Amino acid sequence: MTRTYPADVDQVDILLQRLDPDLPAPSYAHPGDAGLDLLAREDVTLEPGQRHAVPTGIAIALPDGYAAFVHPRSGLAAKHGITTLNAPGTVDAGYRGEIKVILVNTDREQSVSLSRGDRIAQLVVQQVSRAQLVEVERLPGSDRGDGGFGSTGGWSVAEGAQR
Repeated sequence: MTRTYPADVDQVDILLQRLDPDLPAPSYAHPGDAGLDLLAREDVTLEPGQRHAVPTGIAIALPDGYAAFVHPRSGLAAKHGITTLNAPGTVDAGYRGEIKVILVNTDREQSVSLSRGDRIAQLVVQQVSRAQLVEVERLPGSDRGDGGFGSTGGWSVAEGAQR
């Protein structure tokens, strides 16, 4: 396996099965990128508001203690309104099927066509902890408390901005 990170960056070997040998394997576009580019295995046209699970032509085996997360591509979102519907999608360590990306066209007027081999999402591999829930009668206090949606104010921290 080709190493593209400096020696001090943690790396993990991921077993890859190419279900479509004519497509390139996922890769990092630039040194330091967090996500591997996932490619479309088939052509797809998304009408306004339409969604589709697009196959990528790969399956992976993650080691225990790791998960992979499917993130949208910022360029597709900004230029065409295409994003992943369940962002980020989670690939668990025990899953061995083909990775599919649920894309949705958020544009209200324009359809978008993607071709086989187009970069459609990013796959970010992360180490994950296994939670052990400990039930208690009351949680300890915090500065935030139980403040939820919008509890920190408006959208800007600038002096005089609307809150």
